[in-house]
Amino acid sequence: MIRIDAIWLATSPMDMRAGTDTALARVISVFGAAHPHTAYLFTNKRATRIKVLVHDGIGIWLAARRLHQGHFVWPQASALHGTNRVTLSRAQLDALVLGLPWQRMGDAGIITMV
Repeated sequence: MIRIDAIWLATSPMDMRAGTDTALARVISVFGAAHPHTAYLFTNKRATRIKVLVHDGIGIWLAARRLHQGHFVWPQASALHGTNRVTLSRAQLDALVLGLPWQRMGDAGIITMV
């Protein structure tokens, strides 16, 4: 399988008609470079589709996913104080692609007091 060491999410939407070359150009413009073993996630304006671009160290992989009901939980750039990217953990990625609230995974979901 493809090794993924880092996961980055772009907060601004992307045209889902974009192919590999356009998605790679978008990764470079938003993140500065496409690093090996890193996944880059983009959504459309309605957050009903996502595209994931992965650089595996040799080539580029591009995958797409669509929800038939509801939408992906996607942060707004305005809520993140103007940043256009967010890093995710593997557990957060797994929740995101299922359409679950990924922000509750990891440290943000720990209950310390009842």
